[in-house]
Amino acid sequence: MRRFVSCWLIAAASLLLAARAGAGGAEYLIPENGDNVVGTVTTAIAEHEDTLLDIGRRHGVGYEEIVSANPGVDPWLPGAGTEILIPGRFVLPDAPREGVVVNLPEHRLYYYPPVKPGQRPVVRTYPVSTGKMDWKTPIGVTRIVSKQERPNWYPPASVLAEHEKNGDPLPKVVPPGPDNPLGEHAMRLGIPGGAYLIHGTNRPAGVGMQVTHGCMRLFPEDIAELYGLVPTGTRVNLVDQPTKVGWLRGTMYVERHPLLEGGQDPGPDEFVRVQGSIAAAAADRPVDLDWNAVSHAFQLQNGVPAPVSSPKEKRRGITAASSLDR
Repeated sequence: MRRFVSCWLIAAASLLLAARAGAGGAEYLIPENGDNVVGTVTTAIAEHEDTLLDIGRRHGVGYEEIVSANPGVDPWLPGAGTEILIPGRFVLPDAPREGVVVNLPEHRLYYYPPVKPGQRPVVRTYPVSTGKMDWKTPIGVTRIVSKQERPNWYPPASVLAEHEKNGDPLPKVVPPGPDNPLGEHAMRLGIPGGAYLIHGTNRPAGVGMQVTHGCMRLFPEDIAELYGLVPTGTRVNLVDQPTKVGWLRGTMYVERHPLLEGGQDPGPDEFVRVQGSIAAAAADRPVDLDWNAVSHAFQLQNGVPAPVSSPKEKRRGITAASSLDR
């Protein structure tokens, strides 16, 4: 049900969101040992006036992420004193660590700034909204071709027709201000055949959902930060990776997200293919895989990286101790 939130609910939630701006995206050092899991899972305690969206925004987490990580919690009235899981651990996407990478099923953007001499590489990450079923965000590699502060919005003909059909006609040009859905910052992508942007929003409640006309929206404080970091010409890689596999200090993690609505059906053998990829990734590692944990993470698809392995030495030790006990 959470994946079919109506437009009026998003608009209403925008009014409910507290006007507290977050501190921008989270930045992580990229491990030098080849690991590709960053961040930590933490918790927060809900206050009386909080929604899950408030809590998520304060911690740099979007709608789908915070709701998926907290099943059974009312998104709009979690209740004072409720402990909320903050899904702040991420498996880095399987893509070159250059420029901007957006993993669409994850509703998350990763930015790899150029590494300065004498410094270690880092990654910054932000929640984003992506294109809905009939307005898909395209997959592939492009670049940022232009940037603009306080942009005008020129609704495409298809959007004008949609609003006209719904009895909500739009002007041909929407100037900067509270009614402009692009917010205060926009970066245009060089994708042929469409006006695709990374931009802000005047409806922050929708950040982290599949609700746009193909663009990628960020929280206002996040796009302001990213806009200042990313120069024109930066590479942008848009990927579709619902299942990510990573390593952290010798343990394998699996991070699974729901498939994109309106995307290609992977078929009934998807889990078999995922199992094959996981087995191949662990082939040269001294670990035993917990296939029950793999299956649980795949089915739960809550976006939280789950450990699915244990060291072989540790398992042998447990087995030996168990034998002695008997």
